[in-house]
Amino acid sequence: MSGVVTRKGEVLQDPPLVQWLFNDPRAGWFWLLPRLWLGWQWLQAAQGKLFESKWVETGEALKAFWLNAVKVPQTGRPPITYDWYRAFIQVLLDANAFTWFAKLVTYGEFLVGVALLLGAFTGIAAFFGGFMNWNYMMAGVTSANPVLLVISAMLIAAWKVSGRIGADYFLLTRISLPWHGAPTNLTGQPAQAHN
Repeated sequence: MSGVVTRKGEVLQDPPLVQWLFNDPRAGWFWLLPRLWLGWQWLQAAQGKLFESKWVETGEALKAFWLNAVKVPQTGRPPITYDWYRAFIQVLLDANAFTWFAKLVTYGEFLVGVALLLGAFTGIAAFFGGFMNWNYMMAGVTSANPVLLVISAMLIAAWKVSGRIGADYFLLTRISLPWHGAPTNLTGQPAQAHN
């Protein structure tokens, strides 16, 4: 038996609403608007960078951002709260990583946006988008990042159904998940290979 079992031997179940939101294919309609909105936000973020040489050629825009982020003012609070993260950004600056990292940010934002709009591997796209939001917040940029991170987390939790009204309808039904081993059918028997 899997799951959390009480002393009385009852398996704890999620409330019906939670079961529906994260497991029922019909919930894909619920997740459609947040997913499209989040995808659009990422495309807009990338749009300003895609054709800007300071992002996709020299990386000077990211260098300027990082230089500002690592500053520790005489008074007040620095943009980066945690010393370990400031040291991490400083290592990237010292290695001139902004030259390639700016491209990674730009194309990463673009790809996350496209994947979310298409509903293709939604959970994975939301994870990478949320990871970027977390890094932006760690570097001292709040803006809309907390809201975007929360929506990303919800889409990650609903990964099985959040892209159902999209490419995941086709993609997730045709792949084998690495943590499941051999695919099984609804009765738990090994699935038959189709030739």
